[in-house]
Amino acid sequence: MLICVTNRLLCEGDFLERIERLAALHPYAIVLREKDLSYSEYEALARESLKICEKYGTPLNLNRGEGTIEVAESIGCKGVHLSFAGFMQHKEALGGFERVGVSLHSPKEALELTGTCATYIQAGHIFATDCKAGLPPKGLEFLRQVCKATALPVFGVGGITADKYPEILRTGAAGACVMSGLMTCEKFDEFQIMQ
Repeated sequence: MLICVTNRLLCEGDFLERIERLAALHPYAIVLREKDLSYSEYEALARESLKICEKYGTPLNLNRGEGTIEVAESIGCKGVHLSFAGFMQHKEALGGFERVGVSLHSPKEALELTGTCATYIQAGHIFATDCKAGLPPKGLEFLRQVCKATALPVFGVGGITADKYPEILRTGAAGACVMSGLMTCEKFDEFQIMQ
């Protein structure tokens, strides 16, 4: 399964057109991760993105950092994606959401999500990636340990390409999160294996 993570600064061409192309792939979810925008700019973009995703029946999860929950509630979006710290801080306010993703960095954090409203986990970064330049990747064994620590679906993130996807699945992960490749490619052929 594939989670598409956005970064409009990497996007080639019109960003909303790319959202539409991604939504048409019917991934597990699209995570709108545009943290540099102001609250009002993010809300406007989220509203447009939600219309597109609803048209295709594709889940949209908002991920702005501060204000994520408020934007989601204001536009009627049923999915959010939070950092582990953000989730722990706001977990009592998340009961109305259908999808609650959590980014984490240790198997211990995965264990702490047991019995909460979290619905999936994003764990990484697994392979070297420009997004985390200079930080060593955590690797496949880390991902395997996170998967063992939880019954929630786990998605590896960081440097994942179609040729590395089978390795991700062998750890017990449900799928992968991809950002750069999906923001820059002309065709999505190579990502069909992740569907």
